[in-house]
Amino acid sequence: MTNVGKSQPAPAATRVRSAAIFGSRGAIGAALCAHLAEQGCEVLYTGSRRGAVPTAPGVTPFSFDLTDENSIKTAAAMMKERPPECTIIATGVLTLPDGTGPERTLKRLDPGAMGEVLALNTVGPALIAKHILPLMPRDQRFVFAALSARVGSISDNNLGGWHSYRVSKAALNMLLKNFALEMGRTHKDGVIVGLHPGTVDSVLSQPFQTNLPDGQLTEPNAAAEKLLNVLAGLNAQDSGKVFDFAGKVVPA
Repeated sequence: MTNVGKSQPAPAATRVRSAAIFGSRGAIGAALCAHLAEQGCEVLYTGSRRGAVPTAPGVTPFSFDLTDENSIKTAAAMMKERPPECTIIATGVLTLPDGTGPERTLKRLDPGAMGEVLALNTVGPALIAKHILPLMPRDQRFVFAALSARVGSISDNNLGGWHSYRVSKAALNMLLKNFALEMGRTHKDGVIVGLHPGTVDSVLSQPFQTNLPDGQLTEPNAAAEKLLNVLAGLNAQDSGKVFDFAGKVVPA
């Protein structure tokens, strides 16, 4: 996979015809939208808190709030006539709006901050799944993915710290596994996965980019292309897992 600024048209067999991006104004979400549009996605639902996105053929903007289930329910209802064959939740929080960052020690645990992180990183995506997954056809392949993180892996945790963020992503990964098992009983071709995009140059990562090793920081365009390539290669046997940007399974 090459890190190019503009993606090449996807082959007809792998082209996504309809997609929904929850979090289309973020660095990765915006890049995902751009790549999908360039690849010929016919129906592209682009969701943000304000619902404001550049107009383009096939683009249908919508507004939603991760902490407001009614807004998510309304967005899903709008997609009912043509459900997205690929849904990506490109949202997440590491530093809260008030500047509260990840806790490096248990002494800094705060129940209010922890609850807010869980609401945005875990509960919100779960509510999106609650209202989007029932729209999926039983006899066709679909993809439902959420941005996760390697630090959500329990077995790969050798440093500790970042308590709320780690817990929120570990819980998200468990929910995705649960959803994959439940949907797999009736939707044999469904793919429900988590995605670890790596360290992407974004608002989320900016406070933590100092002293990163050379080559570890990825531009959003390149990250989006890699993630879409990973999703294109997955099948029902991969459902319930978490994959990194290189297509490798992140351990649970």
